[in-house]
Amino acid sequence: MQNIILESNYFPCISYFKEIANATLCEIDQQDSFKKMSFRNRCVVIGANGLINLTVPVEGGRNTKQLMKDVRISYSESWQQQHWKTILSSYAKAPFFEYYQYELEQLIKKRNDFLLDKNLEITLWLSKRFKLQTTITQSISNLESVVDGKINFINKWLPNNYNKVESAQVEYNQMFQEKLGFQKNVSVLDLILCEGPSKDVFAAV
Repeated sequence: MQNIILESNYFPCISYFKEIANATLCEIDQQDSFKKMSFRNRCVVIGANGLINLTVPVEGGRNTKQLMKDVRISYSESWQQQHWKTILSSYAKAPFFEYYQYELEQLIKKRNDFLLDKNLEITLWLSKRFKLQTTITQSISNLESVVDGKINFINKWLPNNYNKVESAQVEYNQMFQEKLGFQKNVSVLDLILCEGPSKDVFAAV
C-alpha cells in the first residue's frame, strides 16, 4: 500500500481510480493549476456510436489560468442536462444503472460553485460505492515526483494518452463491446455501471 497525490478529476478514468483503490492515503491537490485538455473538467464515456467526451464548462473558458481551488463552474449553458441525457442514452440498460440512477443524477445536477468541490464529491461517492478503505483528503503539495514519501500521479492520465498508459488492462463487459470492441481506461463510471460496486473489480483492471 502507498500514499499518493492526484489532481482533481471529473468522473476519473479507471487507472486513476485503481491507484486510489491500491493506496492507503490519497491526497487531492488543491493548489494544482487548471490545465486545458485534461480530465479536470471532462471524462470519457462510451455511447452506441463510440467514445463521448463530457465537459464541464468553467468561467473564463478552458484557457483560464487559475489554481483548481479557484476555478468556478459556468452555468451559462445547460451542460448538466446534456451530461445526464448522454449517460441515460449510454447506460440505461447497463446491469447496475438502476442501483445508481438517482444518486448519479443528483451528483451531476447539483449546482456546485467550484469545480474542485464537484469533483471531490464525485470521487468520495465513487470511493464509497466501490467500498474502498482509502482515506481521501485535500492537500497542498509541490510537484516533485515524490513528496514526503507520497507518489505523485498528477497529469499521468490525459486525454491524449489515457488509453495507452495501461496497455495490459484486463477487459470487462462493456455495453457496446460487440460493435465497438473493448474501450480501454474510460471513465470509472463505465466500470461501476457495468460491473458493480465491489472493490475487487480493480483486481481485474
